[in-house]
Amino acid sequence: MADDPATPLAVALGDPAGIGPEIVAKAWALRQVHRLPPFFAVGDCRAIRAVWDGPVVRIADPSEAAERFHDALPVVQVEDAADIVPGKPNMAGARCSLDALELAAGLTRSGVASGLVTAPVSKAQLYAIGFVHPGQTEFIAERCGVAADNVVMLLAGPTLRTVPITTHLAIRDVPDALSIELIVAKARVAERGLVRNFGILHPRLAIAGLNPHAGEEGALGREEIDLIAPAVEILREEGIDIVGPLAADTMFHERARAQYDVALCLYHDQALIPIKTLHFDEGVNMTLGLPIVRTAPDHGTAFGIAGLNQAHPGAMIAAIALAGKAVRYRATSA
Repeated sequence: MADDPATPLAVALGDPAGIGPEIVAKAWALRQVHRLPPFFAVGDCRAIRAVWDGPVVRIADPSEAAERFHDALPVVQVEDAADIVPGKPNMAGARCSLDALELAAGLTRSGVASGLVTAPVSKAQLYAIGFVHPGQTEFIAERCGVAADNVVMLLAGPTLRTVPITTHLAIRDVPDALSIELIVAKARVAERGLVRNFGILHPRLAIAGLNPHAGEEGALGREEIDLIAPAVEILREEGIDIVGPLAADTMFHERARAQYDVALCLYHDQALIPIKTLHFDEGVNMTLGLPIVRTAPDHGTAFGIAGLNQAHPGAMIAAIALAGKAVRYRATSA
């Protein structure tokens, strides 16, 4: 296929009882239609065979993946997850998903895989086996030797990219979590990430206000005046092209989106709602600030439809495609 990276991507299958195995298999089946780069799955082969009757081949070494990729879905086997029943997660499956994530991340860090794509896991199941990280992103950052505060979640779709400055917080806690330093740090990582992973030489950033109407000059809140505007001034002095704070309710229509390359948002739903509204089946979660490429489909395990052949592979296909493109951009800019 055209534009294949020299080394295949590693795709961690996620929870074996979720839709991860199904959407990875469907992505492989559509590899030619979407011109996907070679990849290999990491997890339990039985999880794939439980939901798909296509060709699967176990490989002993990731170096075999590129050669086998055109005829079957290559899989690096992780110890079995005991009984696998789609839609019914268990502790053994959680351990399998964590082992697959650990192995896939390690293969990527070592250069055996060119990038990492992660299928959804169940945080509840992981917490039950002693997982202490908020999510896969923080786990991967730690394994890469990067502090969690120094990575950025980027949500990407065909016509929109967003970055939540804060992520999994109660709305009431967001104002106290914001600071000039946090906004500046996240914006810097986002700007560098667009250059490195998307080949955008001069990224245009736009930052939303926290309050309605971007605070209405202080009448509806002072975060825009006290935190966001000073951060924007610091970033502009550094040569970063950034505008804002802007009223969030007018940032995401078609004409507005044409004016920036990424929208910096102040809290989780401010960033996630527009992405999922515009690109529900194509949204990708990319982690910026890592020494490796890491992407994931922007959805969960969907246990309720696992095994029913109803899972849409669009976001997984987009995650694999974006990871392949980022690998190429990094290689050409190195």
